[in-house]
Amino acid sequence: MKKLSLILLMLVAISSFAQETFNVTGTLFDENKDPLPDATLRIVDTDFYTITDIEGVYYFDLVPGEYTIEIMYIGYESIRKTIKLEYHIKGLDFNLVPSSELLDEALVSAVRVDSESPVTHSNMSKEEIAKRNLGQDIPILMNFMPSVVTTSDAGAGIGYTGIRVRGSDATRVNVTINGIPLNDSESMGTYWVNMPDFSSSVENLQLQRGVGTSTNGAGAFGASLNLLTDAVSEKAYAEVGVSAGSYNTFRSNVKFSTGRINDHIEFAGRLSTIKSDGYVDRASSDLKSYFLQGSYVDDNTLIKAIVFGGQEETYQAWYGVTAEDLENDRTKNYYTYDNEIDHYNQDHYQLHWNQTYNENWSSNIALHYTYGRGYYEQFKEDEDFADYGFDPIMIGGETIDETDIIRRKWLDNDFFGTTFSFKYQNNDDFNLTVGGAWNKYDGDHFGEVIWAEYTSQTDIRHRYYDDYAVKTDFNLFAKANYTLNEKFNLFGDLQIRNINYEANGVSADIVDDNFNFFNPKAGVTYTASEESSLYFSYARANREPNRTDYENGNPKPEKLNDFELGWRWKKESFKINTNLYYMRYQDQLVLTGELDDVGAPIRANVGDSYRLGLEIDANFVLSDKFSIVPNVAVSSNKNIDFTTKWDGEVTNLGNTNISFSPNVIVGNMLNYSPVQNLQLSLLSKYVGEQYMGNVDTDSSKLDAYFTNDLNINYVIATNKIFKSIVLSALVNNIFNEEYVSNGYYYTYDDTWSVPGETTTLDGAGYYPQATINFLLGATFNF
Repeated sequence: MKKLSLILLMLVAISSFAQETFNVTGTLFDENKDPLPDATLRIVDTDFYTITDIEGVYYFDLVPGEYTIEIMYIGYESIRKTIKLEYHIKGLDFNLVPSSELLDEALVSAVRVDSESPVTHSNMSKEEIAKRNLGQDIPILMNFMPSVVTTSDAGAGIGYTGIRVRGSDATRVNVTINGIPLNDSESMGTYWVNMPDFSSSVENLQLQRGVGTSTNGAGAFGASLNLLTDAVSEKAYAEVGVSAGSYNTFRSNVKFSTGRINDHIEFAGRLSTIKSDGYVDRASSDLKSYFLQGSYVDDNTLIKAIVFGGQEETYQAWYGVTAEDLENDRTKNYYTYDNEIDHYNQDHYQLHWNQTYNENWSSNIALHYTYGRGYYEQFKEDEDFADYGFDPIMIGGETIDETDIIRRKWLDNDFFGTTFSFKYQNNDDFNLTVGGAWNKYDGDHFGEVIWAEYTSQTDIRHRYYDDYAVKTDFNLFAKANYTLNEKFNLFGDLQIRNINYEANGVSADIVDDNFNFFNPKAGVTYTASEESSLYFSYARANREPNRTDYENGNPKPEKLNDFELGWRWKKESFKINTNLYYMRYQDQLVLTGELDDVGAPIRANVGDSYRLGLEIDANFVLSDKFSIVPNVAVSSNKNIDFTTKWDGEVTNLGNTNISFSPNVIVGNMLNYSPVQNLQLSLLSKYVGEQYMGNVDTDSSKLDAYFTNDLNINYVIATNKIFKSIVLSALVNNIFNEEYVSNGYYYTYDDTWSVPGETTTLDGAGYYPQATINFLLGATFNF
């Protein structure tokens, strides 16, 4: 019996020894000794891998033995190191050397800032995007960034979506792709519906809040968003992704890269299709897109040709629902005609040449062309003949001058130009970037009647208007960073911009306006310690009116002075960014809450106004399993001495809230990794109450809302058919909150109820967002 007990004891001890594990930890750094987050470390010939956290720290838990660690990070050369693990290893750090893929970053270097710049910004990596990328648009994926509010016309994040930053709508957010302007030249809006699944081809993105640095295209009056598309891949790969979920949503895509052929040439691409019925009735989307690139790379040169585009057909949900329907039938669609659709195609062509001449000089020159064409089709009741160029007709002795019609409003436009920048860098003390852009937009606007109940016109597709618009945009800028000493870094940025806009059909007179703007910016960063730094910046911005502004009055250009004061603090396990901003506007064009006849928001100059706010975002790594990424923004957004016509009289309402500008926006991501390769994330968003108009009436108010999403990602590493399989799940609005994130507000004068008196009446429309819904996805990597 004693021998048996001894044998059992020895077996237990041997088993315990066999299960003993040791930790391997360290940090990945770049060539400047800055940590590299989201880098992949893999144990060769095993299924084990890990990803560095926000501070570049990695962690392995392994049984004793000999291992080869392979480190991979986009933009840097992969390296391998063999270790013999017989005890805990701490401080096994690696310094990665940039590869030629860093040339890709030059595509956006002229419009981006680094982590030490005195500009308020947030970055989002390819890995962060991929976790929730199951078919929803880029604005929805950015929902948890500081001061961001997103919305969806169809309610489920697919189709027409929008973003606001610090209360500024999408027409005031400058968007560039590889430094090329994306905003529509006339409306200045960004229509992500024309680029479905584009997030699958984004390497990373940066959101600069406030005026930001000088950029190309429409002036930034709330934020700048610049996206970098897929970098050149060192190795060949293929990827197939599928996702499906609520409202008959289905997405599929295929991606590939040849890797670098003969070390110099790479071809890559993506094809995608997305279909969804939407949360709102008859708000379906049928979307297709593509992305293709061919690249030539050597040590100092990158030449990249990129072609991407999309086709969208969406049933319209532009007018939302009434307050009554919001309570009783919140998915009701105002439109009942069975072909009330928006149909549009858009193709983008870009050619980039990045060149490094020596250790000091480099350049980036690009040519671009965008072709867009499409229409939206509408059924309209009791339309006046005169509005369509029809003559009255006689039927049975009765004069007919009204009719039901089906019409199509067309856009057919070309946008082309060049962007360029030259950079000089003298060690780490001084760098100078000089650049600019010349772009031209040439657009046709025309309308066709494709059916009428009564008409004097028999031509098929009778054109009842045929308008044009031509806009040229030229800018030059110079930016410099100078490190004065170990504590102080100085930043300066000067831009001149010229715009010429000619158009007809937007008012009684032909528009022919020319604008010249000077936009200076300056800032300073004070580095108090390795962990702490302070910055202050000032930026001036000027901005021209858009097409809709001309349709609804005689608008003035806007002016903005933006002051930013920030503090950054980072330690090994956490970082925090705090920013105080004051944005003072003159002649700001704010949303009135009303829509025009094509569903576009109407704006008006309001004299003086301001936005004053505090933003805080942080990242706390509590352990190797838990992290919290919160952000909060509190603000006051006011029109100063706002006057409007009410009950037939001009009334001064004093200081009123700027429309669509909530005073409180809070976001949080709680991440938990119970085991390796599995991550659970609870994503929370609170948006305070806001007003859809500028008169602070109860009927223009949108209630506050608080939503929570659950995101699950599990990576199956395999060396068989697939390199890996990534399984994803996204449950949106898990507590089934009924909320509205967007709407519109309108007023009209009642002069008929009481003779001789004018009474102002108002109304509103709402865009309800989806209750609890889900998306499931799988990505197969070859």
